[in-house]
Amino acid sequence: MRIRRLLVANRGEIASRVIRTCRRLGIESVLAASDADLDGLPARQADRVVRLGPAPAAASYLDPAAVVGAAVATGADAVHPGYGFLSENQVLAQACAEAGVVFVGPSVASLRAVGDKLTARGHALDAGLPVVPGGEAADLPAARAVAAEVGYPLLVKAVGGGGGRGMKLVPTAEELPAALDVAVSEAAAAFGDPRVYLERYVARGRHVEVQVLGDGVSAIALGDRDCSVQRRYQKLVEEAPAPLLPASVHAAVAASALALATHLGYRGLGTVELLHDPERGTSYFLEMNARIQVEHPVTEMITGIDLVAEQLAVAEGLPLRLRQDGVVLSGHALECRINAEDATRDFRPAPGRIERVVLPIGDGIRVDTHVQGGSVVPPHYDSLLAKLVVHGADRDEALARMRAALDLLRIEGVVTTAPLHRALLDDPEFVAGGVDTAFFERFLAGRDREPAEVR
Repeated sequence: MRIRRLLVANRGEIASRVIRTCRRLGIESVLAASDADLDGLPARQADRVVRLGPAPAAASYLDPAAVVGAAVATGADAVHPGYGFLSENQVLAQACAEAGVVFVGPSVASLRAVGDKLTARGHALDAGLPVVPGGEAADLPAARAVAAEVGYPLLVKAVGGGGGRGMKLVPTAEELPAALDVAVSEAAAAFGDPRVYLERYVARGRHVEVQVLGDGVSAIALGDRDCSVQRRYQKLVEEAPAPLLPASVHAAVAASALALATHLGYRGLGTVELLHDPERGTSYFLEMNARIQVEHPVTEMITGIDLVAEQLAVAEGLPLRLRQDGVVLSGHALECRINAEDATRDFRPAPGRIERVVLPIGDGIRVDTHVQGGSVVPPHYDSLLAKLVVHGADRDEALARMRAALDLLRIEGVVTTAPLHRALLDDPEFVAGGVDTAFFERFLAGRDREPAEVR
């Protein structure tokens, strides 16, 4: 089925990103926007705009009935959910199917298989992937039993979601009861599912993920990414391919991702996230994200493949247009997420009106954004303003280009994290490559010890 009109059920830079590919492919784009986004840049880029609901996400971007209603009312052939919001929502996918609208994403069965973290662990084991030692913690006695096997420190994680919500580090047995209570409360509030489980905490682990694309019959891997620069389990900087990994590890993580995608009969774009433990030489399965990722541009930069275009082609029912031996990785790419946050105040969100924007241009530089001078950063949503992406022949050239791009970037009127990213690009540990997931906390601690004029 050819997609001629696509409802983009998201906002911000990913809405602009999807609309850009629609325009290139000759697909009419209809943006479903909340009241807060009706006058934004994506609304001006789309061919049509339909009101989705009030500004709060619960009444607009998180309302499956409103999304499907907008698709039907505008005669859209398909719905692209972007990332976040309803992108991995089984209810939306099922409602689209019942309304005769294509959901640009995996099947309901795949969403169900990987949306529940414990179920996903089971599928990973069935596919032959190692998982981080752990188990479900239905109550405190069960948690203590799992902890006795896993040992401390450990992590409490929400079954129904991710992004750091419902996730707590537990250094000792004495801290388990309080951490469990907080994690359960956060999980229930964020995902409507209070279930949690425990995992061994890998102190020097690296967050490595593999981009996969499947058509329901076969699947291919499109290289790996390193997303270890995180603050409270939120990614800040991503790069591809993952630096300083042996070729055998690159091959192993790709094989793991393909084994899981094949086991699931996966259709669409997906990302298999793994925790690489250098000490044990093992890459443990963490989760599978059944959607396009924020960091997909770094994969596009090293492969030259428009992932949104391939995502749409698969949604149309076409077999894969790419073969594994046709995926050629070239050079190195980096992405910095520029957020409207004040790093000097514990990364407090900084909504407001943007007065001026100057975006860097040049060889190997790409900026995915939805803001310009006069744009309003509302308080209702994620604070991401732009993704600054660079590509170089090697990692050193990519680092140099990112430094230059950050020096040229200007977003005035709101506080952003750009200066912090610039400082990070000069950090010796980051420059050396291969940092672990605890790196950013060490980086911040080192800055806190510096005089203010140095920072």
